[in-house]
Amino acid sequence: MAHHHEHHDHEINLDNAFKIGIALNIIFTVIEVTYGYLANSMALVADAGHNFSDVLALAFSWIGVILSQRKPTLRFTYGFRRSTILIALLNTVLLLVAIGFILWETIHRLGKPLDIKSNDVIMVAAIGIVINGFTAWLFVKGKKHDLNIRSAFVHFVADALVSLGVVIAGVIMALTGVTWIDSVVSFAIIAVILYSTIHLLIDSVNLGLDAVPEHIDIDAVRKYLENLPGVSAIHDLHIWALSTTDAALTVHLNIQRETDNAFIYEVQTHLHDHFRIEHATIQIERGDENCGNNCN
Repeated sequence: MAHHHEHHDHEINLDNAFKIGIALNIIFTVIEVTYGYLANSMALVADAGHNFSDVLALAFSWIGVILSQRKPTLRFTYGFRRSTILIALLNTVLLLVAIGFILWETIHRLGKPLDIKSNDVIMVAAIGIVINGFTAWLFVKGKKHDLNIRSAFVHFVADALVSLGVVIAGVIMALTGVTWIDSVVSFAIIAVILYSTIHLLIDSVNLGLDAVPEHIDIDAVRKYLENLPGVSAIHDLHIWALSTTDAALTVHLNIQRETDNAFIYEVQTHLHDHFRIEHATIQIERGDENCGNNCN
């Protein structure tokens, strides 16, 4: 029961983290875009684009968490948890759109003499470091167990670092008057967004294609099942993600001795506690029943 209570508290904390994170970053993105255009700084506009993509990612992750908590129905027997994987995929598409816009705008401005207000750039980007750092901190707790929360955390850490880069660029421009630094930083930000997007895309596609979740060592699971008392062979072992947090397993165990429900329950509990597999379906086959070519 304590485990369930702790999980519930964690959900409440996450809920608040999403609300605070989204509100703060929407306000900041509006300020950053406005100042970016007023100060003629494409680096600030690019940083705002990066921030806005993260606000969208955060909003979609929150929707994913809410959907994942909805009860299963007769048609959607696993509930709506898998929507978190679709949302992670959608995030990557939106990030790519943001990259395209910033890249076009930056190239468009290249070579044009611009008067960049470096003091405004430094001030706004410095606020960005604080806001992004604080938002990342909100998601520190949940990042180990959920791809969406982890991607939100990573995005905001990257945002804080990008804002730091913009501050440094502003200082260089203020000291030297060299304005092309602004475009260089803008391209660097695009590279940062592209890098994080590709990783998120790979993770999302893997989960969408029912790959074994990264945190589960299938060889260790196989070894554990093969070494169970009385098990002579196992086959049709499948492990896949139900969502960005939950995993399921099905397996056939060939057993030489009599077993009861207590044995199955014990195996399911071990899989849950040691491998974080929430749903394990175990089919018992007696003696030397034929298990096809898949026995191992």
